[in-house]
Amino acid sequence: MIAVEVAVPCAAWKRALPGHAALARRAARAAARRASPGLGAAEVSLVLADDRFVAGLNRAWRRKRGATNVLSFPCRAGDARHPARREPELLGDVVVAYETVAREAGRSGLPLADHFAHLVVHGVLHLFGHDHVKDAEARVMQGLEAAALAELGIDDPYQRAENAS
Repeated sequence: MIAVEVAVPCAAWKRALPGHAALARRAARAAARRASPGLGAAEVSLVLADDRFVAGLNRAWRRKRGATNVLSFPCRAGDARHPARREPELLGDVVVAYETVAREAGRSGLPLADHFAHLVVHGVLHLFGHDHVKDAEARVMQGLEAAALAELGIDDPYQRAENAS
């Protein structure tokens, strides 16, 4: 079972997306089930922030200017296969930027809830070491994202993008 702690320092999330914390937890758990089906007790922290907060993290940790939609900070230092683990494995933190996510959802004609869930899934998969730099890695990650989102009743965002082209 994965414990998901949700911090919401940005009030816009609360106004724009009722049920944000429950959706975030469901999305994070769906991603973890896809990334590591045999995962034991684990914990992830989600921070629903604003662009200013995320821009600061982006500058400090990635040396990039401006906000991005989601940042992941993995901390899987231990051996996840260790059977005697008594405490939950701390997977890491995922931070989501409200203004960027809302703008992207609006531009794409997506419900905010669907785009938000996708980015939580995406961020959690990064905690498990998945990436999308190389084409082969991207295909694997996108497949995991689509499967996790289907579990939540959300259409495959990559299929939707192909159909729009």
